[in-house]
Amino acid sequence: MCAKPAISALVKRLLNDTSGVSVVEFAIITPFILSFALYGIELAYFNTVDMKMSEIALSLADNASRIGQTDNSVVTPTVSETDINEVMRGAQEQAAGLEFQTRGRVILSSLERDGASGRQYIHWQRCYGNLDRESAYGNDSNRSGLTGEVLAGMGDGPTQVTAATGSAVMFVEVYYEYEGLFGDVFVDGGVLRKEGTFLIRDQRNLTPGVTGNGGTYPCT
Repeated sequence: MCAKPAISALVKRLLNDTSGVSVVEFAIITPFILSFALYGIELAYFNTVDMKMSEIALSLADNASRIGQTDNSVVTPTVSETDINEVMRGAQEQAAGLEFQTRGRVILSSLERDGASGRQYIHWQRCYGNLDRESAYGNDSNRSGLTGEVLAGMGDGPTQVTAATGSAVMFVEVYYEYEGLFGDVFVDGGVLRKEGTFLIRDQRNLTPGVTGNGGTYPCT
């Protein structure tokens, strides 16, 4: 006969016991707090990588536009394979730690204006990285603008970049297969794409295209 009052008293004590409320609340809210924290970290990393790709595109275009700038000889400088190797090396250093060799692709194109036809065309093109991507605008062989479809210019926007007669535009496209810190939980993967362009800084002998041997960055 004493069991029922004892059980009833025990139930009342349990119902009135609030000593574990904080622990329960913490257990409930912790996954949400942790998710927001991880999302913030992922978003910060994504923005860092995205900005890095933009910097690579602009820096490579800028460096390519300066090729021959320090040549003080009486001969108008040309672009050599050695010059291209050097500017591509700079892009590799900027992308250090991002596995760009296997997950990225840099495409450097020389956009020029053909004196005879007045058409825009890609005179030469060099690439770095193993990601399977081609230029969105053409190549220097069967889709140069003189061959294949007419090339109005280059650039992703309403106003495309064009080259003036006797000059050239160094146009860079950067592709990078993004992989999140936590996989695809917070940010979908996909391929980042950036562009950068600079007009060549000094006079340059455009006729031969790229001179010399030892080139290691063909767009194959």
